[in-house]
Amino acid sequence: MSKKVAVIMGSDSDFPVVKSALTELKKYGVEFECRVMSAHRTPAEACGFAANAKANGFGAIICAAGMAAHLAGVVAGHTTLPVIGIPMKSAALEGMDALLATVMMPPGVPVATVGINCAKNAAVLAVQMLAISDEALAEKLAAEKKAMADGVIAKDAALQEEIANL
Repeated sequence: MSKKVAVIMGSDSDFPVVKSALTELKKYGVEFECRVMSAHRTPAEACGFAANAKANGFGAIICAAGMAAHLAGVVAGHTTLPVIGIPMKSAALEGMDALLATVMMPPGVPVATVGINCAKNAAVLAVQMLAISDEALAEKLAAEKKAMADGVIAKDAALQEEIANL
């Protein structure tokens, strides 16, 4: 049985974007726990969760946060598990503030960072991390990659047929 993935949002307003990560984790059959915790408003809870995540059966942690976006860094500072940050788009700077806050970590405290609002990619990255030690999960990933490639090949064939009929 594979380890679980923790998905932490800095605010419940992040849920409409984060939901795609949960859908992706379910598609692969990966168990997850989704929580709202703030690096600034509930720092003790966020730090405690991170510190105990490995013992509680988690294999990776996804953190979604906007604006100052310190959540992923705070979590990464309190665990040895891989942390994946999702910078969330905000009105002020379109998410660039969150992107820079998430990706610019000090040496020794890395946060893998996906694109702004790219929750699905965060989930796929977490699944890839878990698949290193879970062959069944690795096979599901390989099948999905093949399906994506087959889709592109089919689209190219349709395009070539349309061009030939011009």
